[in-house]
Formats: sequence, C-alpha cells, structure tokens
Amino acid sequence: MDKVTKTDAEWKAQLLPEQYQVCRRKGTERAFTGRWHAAKEKGTYVCVCCGNPLFSSDTKFESGTGWPSFWDPVAKDAVGTESDRSVFMTRTEVHCAKCDSHLGHIFDDGPKPTGLRYCINSASLDLKPENKR
Repeated sequence: MDKVTKTDAEWKAQLLPEQYQVCRRKGTERAFTGRWHAAKEKGTYVCVCCGNPLFSSDTKFESGTGWPSFWDPVAKDAVGTESDRSVFMTRTEVHCAKCDSHLGHIFDDGPKPTGLRYCINSASLDLKPENKR
C-alpha cells in the first residue's frame, strides 16, 4: 500500500477543524455527537483523510459507548495499532495504515467472533454506501 504523506498545512486545508483535531492531532469527539455513531446505512467506512477502506457496516455494532464500534476491519492491513499512554493508562491506538490518521482505540470487550471493539471517531470516517441494484 502506498503511503499518503502531506504537510500539516495541506491537512489543515483539506479537513474540517474537528476532523483535523481528531485525525492529525489524536483528538476525540464527544460521545454521542458524531455523525456515524447510530448510523444503520450499509456500506464501507473509509478514512476521511485518504479514502482507504477501513470497516464494513456488516461489522458495526451498538456498543453503548457513543462512538461507532466495529468488531473487525475490512482487511488486516487496513489499520495499524500502537501503544497509547496519553491518559495515565495504556490503551491501543488505531490508525489508518495508508495515511496514519488517528481513528480511535481498540478494546477487548467486543462481540464474537473477534471479541474486539474498534471504538472509532465519526470525524475520522466517511461512509461509501453499498450500490443498490
């Protein structure tokens, strides 16, 4: 996968302020305020920064946390992870493998079959609807 790299000024010009804060500054949107937390539309959630396919609506579930939650990415190489010690605890950050955009965090309290909960900021996602025939 070819990496997408841009200057900070280019990211600021491309993204809305909340998207920039979440994606490029590792911010977090307030719970229950994001566009996709309660969405039921079918399709593929892509990175708002580079369009990389990240999660299928088929793996989205209601976690009660106020953020879109998924139990698996569309492909193992779609996202990357790294240790995050920014809030006096250790968590696992999830980022886009193509542009390193911050997406959210992953936890081990999700449903079967993976037992994982990818807790993702709506501001980092866009939804590409399924083609209807």
